[in-house]
Amino acid sequence: MPPTLASLVRHPGLKLSVLAGEDRLETPVRWAHVSELADPVPYMDGGELLLITAMQIEADDPEEMSRYVRRLVGAGVVGLGFALGVKYAEVPPALAAAAKEEGLPLIGVPRPTPFIAISKAVSAAIAADQYRAVTAGFEAQRELTRAAIGAEGPTALLARLAAHLDGWAALYDASGSVVAAAPDWAARRAARLTADVERLRSRPGPASIVVGGGCAAGAAGAEPAEDTAVADRVELQSLGTGRRTRGVLAVGTGAPLGTAERYAVHSAVALLTLTTERSRALQDAEQRLGGAVLRMLLAGEPDHARAVAGRLYGGLLDAPFRMLVAEVPSGGGAAQQPHAAPSAVDEAPTEAATTTTASTSAGTAAGEAEACDPLATLIDIMEAAAARTGESVLVVPDGGRLIVLAPDGGAAVTACAEHARTVEGRRGTKARPRDRTAAAPSGDELVIGLSAPAGPIAAAAAYRQAEQALSVARRRGRMLVEHEQVAAGSVLPLLADDAVRAFADGMLRALHEHDATGRGDLVASLRAWLSRHGQWDAAAADLGVHRHTLRYRMRRVEEILGRSLDDPDVRMELWLALKATASGTSA
Repeated sequence: MPPTLASLVRHPGLKLSVLAGEDRLETPVRWAHVSELADPVPYMDGGELLLITAMQIEADDPEEMSRYVRRLVGAGVVGLGFALGVKYAEVPPALAAAAKEEGLPLIGVPRPTPFIAISKAVSAAIAADQYRAVTAGFEAQRELTRAAIGAEGPTALLARLAAHLDGWAALYDASGSVVAAAPDWAARRAARLTADVERLRSRPGPASIVVGGGCAAGAAGAEPAEDTAVADRVELQSLGTGRRTRGVLAVGTGAPLGTAERYAVHSAVALLTLTTERSRALQDAEQRLGGAVLRMLLAGEPDHARAVAGRLYGGLLDAPFRMLVAEVPSGGGAAQQPHAAPSAVDEAPTEAATTTTASTSAGTAAGEAEACDPLATLIDIMEAAAARTGESVLVVPDGGRLIVLAPDGGAAVTACAEHARTVEGRRGTKARPRDRTAAAPSGDELVIGLSAPAGPIAAAAAYRQAEQALSVARRRGRMLVEHEQVAAGSVLPLLADDAVRAFADGMLRALHEHDATGRGDLVASLRAWLSRHGQWDAAAADLGVHRHTLRYRMRRVEEILGRSLDDPDVRMELWLALKATASGTSA
């Protein structure tokens, strides 16, 4: 505890006496200051014990003393020490009355006690308090370190931290979900801070915000948060060594943190950061290993892949998994060429490959991507979900895209699907294919293709399925398409491609040029005839012409195009060309 007026009065070497304000002696003293100025207020910082001899003030004047004491109290002075036997043998009644009226403790200092002795006593007490705080902080650091490296890891660390703070503590992963809390009831309190955690995660680290009472007394640079209608005071501290937040630590207390408590919180932040940020050497090794395992799987060498993976990926290769391919479209709605699968003889992928197991926390991604990076966000979400359930997930960033292997029916795949639904809900995207006029995802939106369940021996087929689903998602304007959904709905939205429309326009151009001269309606006639499967009477009735007229028009179509309508491939191409060029075609 810092020195108080009561501890100074009890000091045997000072022999101080209390002349007023006996009920306020437990007030902490930040410093002892000597001033004989008639108005020392401009030089006060608050929390001082002011020592005076009254050489420069009219201590017998009641009005003067009332103004003097009132200004001292307004400046935050916590006590007034009056030298006895210097100018006045006793404290003047006017000063004593003013001190009692304002509730300012008035301390009598005997002639044998020099002011310097009081200043030294305050300084020594402050130094002792700081030493106790540092010692307690180091001890807390040792306890937290032992907890962090134990079997329970962050859970035990949070329990020790909460006990040291006489409050509660909670840990959020990179996606903003509560992964541990101490005591157990604190999980409910921590869940109420989701909006504030999200706000902290959206800014570069390191960062902190204070929620609830006493936020003005928070750490330097802390910003008051939105949830201030709470009884406790909560500090949120970002975790991570880079600008991207890897997690968040929340601590709740009944009052602002003291020196020892803040040492403990800083130690917890450092230790939790170490658990969420693996060493660069280990990460690089896993990058190369993950890329090698993926290439072996895609090259049809599952036994070699399993041998190389060892226990690193847990049971990922021993049960059905899903292959996911994700990318941010480079722009527009034009079709993109499929990527070639990583070859068994290729070098390591251009970006980092990562793996998440039960012993690692969320948040490993290539480089120091910003939190707003859609690919990095997807990595965080899937790895955080996997870490909570102990799943193994193989994540291989490959240039501007991601390739992910995750257990079929597991938490990572479920989290990915939920994320897609949430994003599409914000976009207002309905769960159906868009027509060909709909806008494709913009350049800052994610597109994901998900394969059917597969085993290691069928990894190459799963990769092709994910690529096909990715292509369909791109064309349909969807964020996520599973391979099972590729055949759902109409094939027509797949024609919404510039190359397909160019082919269709070229194929039908001669017919449109013919019709433009007014010499017949060959395009409409061809459409009616094809829609009626070549039935002359039905098609002619639809057009309102004689069937012989329709036969003549179909011969003209063959002559102009130089192709026979008896060929089923020609009929198929013409029908698709008509559908691709038709305005307003919908799925």
